[in-house]
Amino acid sequence: MDKAEGQQHPLAIYLWIWVTLFVLSAFSYMVDYFHVQGYLRWTLIIIFMLLKAGLIVAVFMHMAWERLALKFAILVPPLCLLVLIGLMAVEGDYTFFTRLSEFVR
Repeated sequence: MDKAEGQQHPLAIYLWIWVTLFVLSAFSYMVDYFHVQGYLRWTLIIIFMLLKAGLIVAVFMHMAWERLALKFAILVPPLCLLVLIGLMAVEGDYTFFTRLSEFVR
């Protein structure tokens, strides 16, 4: 009987990702340590968060080695939801400012 062979990735890939995640986390903590404030703080924190999440999804959830159709099936619906959330936020601001200008008169 032949053994079922699965795809195995070298251990070095996982160690490299762990080190990269550690460095990105250190950068994230450095933002707080150096008291970065305002939009720059939140932009840096979100960038580091998205980079870490992308590495985790790509390597530890094996998304990097999946077929393109499966990547689209998993990643496109959340991206569409983010676009719709952004559109609704713009619409909500427009409605808020329109009501504000009408009630202030």
